[in-house]
Amino acid sequence: MNICFVTSECVPYVKTGGLADVAGALPPALCRASPDVHVKVFLPLYARIPVFDHGFVHADDLGELSARLGDEDIPYHVWYGHLPDSEVEIYLIDCPRFFHRGMLYTDHFDEARRFILLQKAAIEVMQRYAFSPDIVHANDWQTALLPAMLRHAYAWDDRFARTRSVLTIHNLAYQGLTNPHYAYEAGLPVEHALSGGNYHHDGAFSCLRAGLVEADQITTVSPTYASEIQQPHLGCGLDGVLSARRSALTGILNGVDTAHWNPGTDVHLAANYDATDLHGKTICRNALLSEFSLSAPPDVPILAVVSRLADQKGFDLLVPDLEQVLRTRDFRLIVLGSGTPWLEGYFRGLSGLFPDKVAAFIGYDEGLSHRIEAGADAFLMPSRYEPCGLNQMYSMLYGTLPVVHHTGGLADTVTDLHEYPAQGTGFSFHDARPDVMTATLHRAIDTFSQQDIWRAAMQRGMQKDFSWDRAAAAYLDVYRRALDGR
Repeated sequence: MNICFVTSECVPYVKTGGLADVAGALPPALCRASPDVHVKVFLPLYARIPVFDHGFVHADDLGELSARLGDEDIPYHVWYGHLPDSEVEIYLIDCPRFFHRGMLYTDHFDEARRFILLQKAAIEVMQRYAFSPDIVHANDWQTALLPAMLRHAYAWDDRFARTRSVLTIHNLAYQGLTNPHYAYEAGLPVEHALSGGNYHHDGAFSCLRAGLVEADQITTVSPTYASEIQQPHLGCGLDGVLSARRSALTGILNGVDTAHWNPGTDVHLAANYDATDLHGKTICRNALLSEFSLSAPPDVPILAVVSRLADQKGFDLLVPDLEQVLRTRDFRLIVLGSGTPWLEGYFRGLSGLFPDKVAAFIGYDEGLSHRIEAGADAFLMPSRYEPCGLNQMYSMLYGTLPVVHHTGGLADTVTDLHEYPAQGTGFSFHDARPDVMTATLHRAIDTFSQQDIWRAAMQRGMQKDFSWDRAAAAYLDVYRRALDGR
């Protein structure tokens, strides 16, 4: 099976969110799943990617290419290499005019045009190399026009006559709303992008809606999120089209890159450990307290936050009562993250108000995020909505019990310890209200004193299979369903 995977970001090259983790981990996992699977990844060459450091080579055999966008030919070059430690080929689309900007994503007027170029270039490089993909896998609005392009703009090319498309929604809130003129630039029927057309949404041409309409199969990053986005409260205005296409919609949990997130081998930790020997976690706990100049006896829990500090992450549920809980209960709180200025200021202020109980690092540090996952006892993740989430899975693998809102991927991965005592791996609450969040926080603190129960929940979480190999098998099933329809 030949797969073309097109993405706007990919680790280890560039990352703003979970899409990059998927793009870096899923293609190698697909290749591991079967010797008959071959994957090519296409990614923009952003200014921040050092091509020579990563072993990329300029595609001299292609020379300078150009893509027709409307009435203009846009020149670009191609670099190629392999994802680290894998057979996956990766092609970088080099167009400084579009991709050498200060950020991966911008609010510039030509934002949609930038990614139309990426998509056209991916198709045209496949044409140049006579590569006939069985599956073209698009991701989020930035590459969601690929299914429509294959159906319309490139329908003349027999090379793609049997190609089928899959679109993965990583976050439905970002829909690529733009001027209908860009449908013309993408080679699509403009009438579809105008009011009343299949690609029109919220007064604009929606790149994401076009993909949802045209893709042969649609996936999103957890089973519960797949159900939630068919409902008005989380459908972001696209619940109608998603509900209409529910037979083609599948939720697949993202995996964890266990080469980097494994307490038994993690190079960032003061000591390594596993579910059979937790002594190393105690060492990590003490090292974390020392790093933040805090102290706590063994019976006082350490609660942690590693997050983008944004409204979506549900901190409005935590903040109203947190100061009072800190005054009345004995626990430590360590926060790592950045984002909304008021939340950054709130956690800075909280650490000043409770210097013996709270520490806040405003910013991000990869090594520190690992040390917090290993050293903390519980992890707070009260997201308003969470398509998949990774930190709750990292937490369980590191023996740290998550405290989560029962939504999206959090609902699919965390089993409440009081609802299901024999299967519980953390604490969850259903009603997104501050009082319910606070009650769940108290439950977690109370349970920490029952170390036999806590330790059993730790070990259950550490033994969970969150591997990308599991996710890859599910994606291959989706690909086969797409191919069965041709």
